[in-house]
Amino acid sequence: MKWDVVVIGAGAAGMMCAATAGQRGRKVLVLGSHHAPGEKIRISGGGRCNFTNLDASPAQFLSANPHFCISALSRYTQQDFIALVRRHRIGWHEKTLGQLFCDGSAGQIVDMLLEEMAKVGVQLRLKAEVQYVEKTPEGFSLQTDDGRVLECLALVVATGGKSIPKMGATDFGYRLAAQFGVAVTETRPALVPLTFEGELLERLEPLAGVAAPARVTCGKTAFDEALLFTHRGLSGPAILQISSYWREGREIAVNLLPGADALAVLRAARQDNGKQAASTFLAALLPRRLAKMLTETDDGALGGLSDARLKALAAQINDWRIAPSGTEGYRIAEVTLGGVDTNAMESKTMQARGVPGLYFIGEVVDVTGWLGGYNFQWAWSSGWVAGQSV
Repeated sequence: MKWDVVVIGAGAAGMMCAATAGQRGRKVLVLGSHHAPGEKIRISGGGRCNFTNLDASPAQFLSANPHFCISALSRYTQQDFIALVRRHRIGWHEKTLGQLFCDGSAGQIVDMLLEEMAKVGVQLRLKAEVQYVEKTPEGFSLQTDDGRVLECLALVVATGGKSIPKMGATDFGYRLAAQFGVAVTETRPALVPLTFEGELLERLEPLAGVAAPARVTCGKTAFDEALLFTHRGLSGPAILQISSYWREGREIAVNLLPGADALAVLRAARQDNGKQAASTFLAALLPRRLAKMLTETDDGALGGLSDARLKALAAQINDWRIAPSGTEGYRIAEVTLGGVDTNAMESKTMQARGVPGLYFIGEVVDVTGWLGGYNFQWAWSSGWVAGQSV
């Protein structure tokens, strides 16, 4: 039961690391707690896996130390992973904004990683829960829930974050880091819908199911993508993106006509067709239910609306200020923001400072990407870098 490398976690980063280490002749064991490997890969992208992004660069990642991810992302790029996908003859296409998806099933990516591991002798053990880890003079000793004791020279923690607990997500990786004195930054749900309460929720609840293109801003950060009204608040790509930057007590600004001056548009409409109802006019620019809600206090003829009322309506369209009460939490968050402190790690190896042989990769690390394949690219890059070092 002695191994060169034991990887805890059979997800994207863990399998990438194991295959890479195996290619270097290491004797590698991967321990997965689920009944199947790569569960997050399988469900991602609507079952087609948004496996990377053509535009991936350090600029699309959040971290307390934004420079940390530069080394890994530059040493194993999206083009490197695309080349691997091509070698396995997996069809893919760009959907939008550089996002790459499989033409077929996301399971093709899982099968590719399993094949890469198998051909270099990596062993995979599923439904294996690690009970404890101890440091030994040579490396590490682990005991799994079936009573087996494993020894390894290098231990790679690829356990993911807290997001989607129904798929088995836990804080094990953070607890393990703390056990060895490795700092962990504050964690919170990211890429997650925002929720409302009280009067705001009551007002917007009838819009559930309505989607619209928008620019959503929080502080100095803005995203131009679709938003979706839900029974509990707002979702959609633009909202998921901004959720990584939003904090409790802050407002977000929503522009429902990005690229257009709503006041100028309304004034022109008032002059050209003053008898038309404001809601009727806006329904040609926005979803009908949304137009009706925005004009609930101004639904007379456009010609009867004063400049002050037009300005107020335009402000709701171009600069609608909303104060969310919270998020949907880890239950449906796509990733976890924060994690193992990158100041406690070596960026060129993913090894923890002061704990030789201990590595952290993937989502468990305080590196979080935007929506759109960026987090998978971090998994591939960080996994490859660690695999080159263990």
